[in-house]
Amino acid sequence: MAELATIARPYAEAVFRVALDENTLPAWSERLSLLSAIAGDSQMRSCIGNPELSAAQKSELFKSLAGEALVGSEANLIDVLAANERLSALPEIAHLFESLKASQEGVKEATIYSAFPVNEKQRKALIEDLEARFKTRLTADVVVDQSLIGGVKIVVGDQVLDTSVRGKLESLRLALKN
Repeated sequence: MAELATIARPYAEAVFRVALDENTLPAWSERLSLLSAIAGDSQMRSCIGNPELSAAQKSELFKSLAGEALVGSEANLIDVLAANERLSALPEIAHLFESLKASQEGVKEATIYSAFPVNEKQRKALIEDLEARFKTRLTADVVVDQSLIGGVKIVVGDQVLDTSVRGKLESLRLALKN
């Protein structure tokens, strides 16, 4: 079976083009978040995988759960995904859409791994420093990883900035080994 990202990418790109053409990126972002949450629900996943339900039944169930939030293009997306048995790909479609949106807006995602919890003031200061270093706007998630011992490890796209104690010890180990 094809990887979920491979399946979701064409749908995410199509939705992104529609949202860009209609100048409705924020609205689509909200709707896809809602649809992703619905698709991620355990009971809904059971319904999506139920072979006894037709595509039309699954689509109608999905639309009824989303309520009035779905109109026009959003409802068409649900119909197409249901017909192609791709409703389970909605969380990945939403994730890829957000990546495309961030790229369009010049924002990159960063993950900050810290050995200790980071308060909001520290987080903001760290993001400001990182934005200056990477010369782009960033949105950051902070993950506590006690195995770092101390310091932080930052991942922005394919770039890694490791100032953790564990990273320095590993560098030292490699230098001594060679």
